[in-house]
Amino acid sequence: MSLREHALSLFRSAVGTVRPAPMMKRALKLQGDRCPQLLVKGQAFPVKRDLYLVGFGKAVLGMAAAAEEILGDHLVRGIISVPLGIQESLQRAGMQEMLLKPHSKIQVIEGAKNNLPDAEALKGAGAIQQLAEGLTADDLLLVLISGGGSALLPAPIPPILLEEKEKLTKMLASRGAAIQELNIVRKTLSVLKGGGLAQLAYPAQVVSLILSDVIGDPLDIIASGPTAASSHSVQDCLQVLAKYNLLHNLPKSVETVLSSSPTKPTAPENYSHVSNIIIGSNTLALDEAKHHAESLGYAALVLSAGIRGEVGRVSTLYCQLIRLVCLGLAGRAEEPLGDEVRGNLLQLAAELEIPGLDLAKFLQALRGLGPERPVCILAGGETTVQLQGSGKGGRNQELALRVGLGLHRAQAMEGSSPQGRCEIIFFSGGTDGQDGPTEAAGAFCSPGLVAEALQEGLDVEAFLRNNDSYTFFSQFQGGHHLLVTGLTGTNVMDIQAILIRALERS
Repeated sequence: MSLREHALSLFRSAVGTVRPAPMMKRALKLQGDRCPQLLVKGQAFPVKRDLYLVGFGKAVLGMAAAAEEILGDHLVRGIISVPLGIQESLQRAGMQEMLLKPHSKIQVIEGAKNNLPDAEALKGAGAIQQLAEGLTADDLLLVLISGGGSALLPAPIPPILLEEKEKLTKMLASRGAAIQELNIVRKTLSVLKGGGLAQLAYPAQVVSLILSDVIGDPLDIIASGPTAASSHSVQDCLQVLAKYNLLHNLPKSVETVLSSSPTKPTAPENYSHVSNIIIGSNTLALDEAKHHAESLGYAALVLSAGIRGEVGRVSTLYCQLIRLVCLGLAGRAEEPLGDEVRGNLLQLAAELEIPGLDLAKFLQALRGLGPERPVCILAGGETTVQLQGSGKGGRNQELALRVGLGLHRAQAMEGSSPQGRCEIIFFSGGTDGQDGPTEAAGAFCSPGLVAEALQEGLDVEAFLRNNDSYTFFSQFQGGHHLLVTGLTGTNVMDIQAILIRALERS
């Protein structure tokens, strides 16, 4: 098999392990008929009376279909809020296993066109709120949560209107507020976010199964944490509004809600009826890819599940890592050049502030790999692109193209570089099967990409200046370097891999 085929099978195995059906079947079981118990990752929850289900997010339709199969007749009723058009898209893609059966007890409400809260999403949130409010101490509420859940669960605290809340959020965003700051404001003005759903369902037992699309899997951030205790208060919300000079520009309704809200967040002990359980994450997908790489004969290492930062900086990090591995395979890692590359890497990692990354420890593990086996480095997370052009692309395709350019430049500078004695492939792909507004999930690159593109009359740097990576990959070698998977029905951010093997010496 070629490196490219290996890379593709690694991506497929990683995504496969966080697809709704296998993920739910691993995490959720129902045992006993007379006194049934819900088993979630080994924790037991007695089903005393009725079992209900609610859910919201981009991957929730498939999760709900799998849950209904597992719960059978014990499920009394369910309501899920999912993205507009998702049932039709999955139907078209032939993904029947992610669709509910014809006589399902679960009601599906589609909304949030273009991932923005709208009247349909508001209707879904209202139905979910109503179901939660009617529960008793003997009921159990199973909550399914995935990324995109925030836009699908809008329920502003009356008398705030959805348009007023949206307008305020847009004003904050246009003044440069960070996503964390936007979430603080959203949660404070919401009935269901920031633990609101869990509070409304009290005294019922609430069990949340969560598919994380956020670095570090923070419970109060994923889908704005409807079943998790919020760590923020009204004071924090006022501070954000003050920071962006919006305190004197608020709708009357928002002023009313802020002046009557409790000043402290709900005490953690008020969540004793709630269990939040992460059943799928980028870490889980990377672990599966690592096992798969080892079964293919690679010495495999996971760099981090928290890769973040601007694609230009992240591509430099990957290019330096590739240089270091090639030096190692050539037996030259301990030469001055190896020390220089290690120094560059440590500085880059410090600048990127990747959470949980101990690069010194990782480099030590890299040093311990022998030259006899090919090397696979895996990573995941979510990078950012600073848009300067008007081209078509996505962060994964741009990252792959930038790594290709970086490898080309390194080769040109070093002449007889150790890279030349290695076979190298890099890829980056979105686990949801979509990268920006394109049909691709991501792309592959190798050191020869830029030189080969020039022979076809394609100038990589010009495409990058216009953020036009998709157009480049579509035109280059008939789109052979695009990673196209179609919708996957899941989402745990992005996955990157570097595969390197030493070329046979003639």
